[in-house]
Amino acid sequence: MNEPAARKHASERYSQMTTKIPKRSPAGKGVGRQPAERAWLLAFGAHPDDVEFGCGAVIARETAAGRRAHLVVCSRGESGTNGTPAIRTREARAAAEALGATIEFLDLGGDAHFEVSVRRVLQLAAIVRRVRPAVLLAPTTVENQHPDHAKLGHMVRDAARLARYGGVKELKRLAPHAVEQVLSYAVTPDAEPAAGARILLDVSPPDVVAAWTCAMEAHASQLKTRNYVELQLARARLNGLRAGVEHAVPLFAADAIVVDSIAALGRGARRF
Repeated sequence: MNEPAARKHASERYSQMTTKIPKRSPAGKGVGRQPAERAWLLAFGAHPDDVEFGCGAVIARETAAGRRAHLVVCSRGESGTNGTPAIRTREARAAAEALGATIEFLDLGGDAHFEVSVRRVLQLAAIVRRVRPAVLLAPTTVENQHPDHAKLGHMVRDAARLARYGGVKELKRLAPHAVEQVLSYAVTPDAEPAAGARILLDVSPPDVVAAWTCAMEAHASQLKTRNYVELQLARARLNGLRAGVEHAVPLFAADAIVVDSIAALGRGARRF
């Protein structure tokens, strides 16, 4: 399936969402409820749509492979120009369905009112301990973006550390948990870190592109502001062309990544 066909397929799927939302994988079971068991991937977004626009293709790629993903949206978009909190909540739930992920909502003070604090970090750390993921995804900490994005990125990074400390009294009710990887995603091109190595995830399979497009289009209220779907697909296409694939999404590691063999490194984007 070529790119236009994938886009057409995604649009057809979105038009059916009001009657029957397709289940893409076992990870789609129980969408809208807190996970009863461990999720391999836990992604945090400051607002409804952040995860979908910034790394929705990553979620779709992992759930298509049968790995469970859980999304935590930390506001209802209360300060947004378009869309009410109720509308944006419904859109986020529909988008999670399209990605095959479970979803929950968390109040960190409200859209445009995030503040970095120990209390908020502990809230996030409790979720990390409950879900017990191998991989955490959060927005980058680049300052030149919506302030909630950078603040959430800082807090998720700190939460990942506190989640593994057994002596934190506020978290005693949950067993400590050490995350294997904390990776950042950029909601917009301006939020991509200027320094440091990036990981390019190949998200080229047509079903992944279709599911990602469907999830982004679920946020119809936000598309009144700008055509974010085209923006994100163009970003992914450009990254893919630079790496010799159809579509790719950049992720940014908080720490050096340890591998058992250089065979696990895949190929370089330059394609020497």
